[in-house]
Amino acid sequence: MSATYDHVREAVLHLPKGDQIRILAVVAMKVTDAHPGIDFQANVCGGSARVIRTRIPVWLLESLRRQGKTDAELLAAYPSLNAEDLANAWNYARSHRDEMDREIAANGDES
Repeated sequence: MSATYDHVREAVLHLPKGDQIRILAVVAMKVTDAHPGIDFQANVCGGSARVIRTRIPVWLLESLRRQGKTDAELLAAYPSLNAEDLANAWNYARSHRDEMDREIAANGDES
């Protein structure tokens, strides 16, 4: 094990149980599929978060939503998407607001 691991382990062991549980939740989210329906591949959509089974990046959907598009309009415009896909995209966008802002700005699609 690394020195960092040993240091973190010792620090966590001395925390109150409530803090240990909160840390466990954060670690569990990092090592599991915390965002179902969202995928990342370096060679697809430039590695941006995208709706699984598609090449539709989450930042694009979020940008369109910020511009006033409704879920119904997005589903009509992107027939490969379903309501669950949009719910997954909105959950991801909500928990990655800074990333969405950066991606939208970087792609010249600011609302």
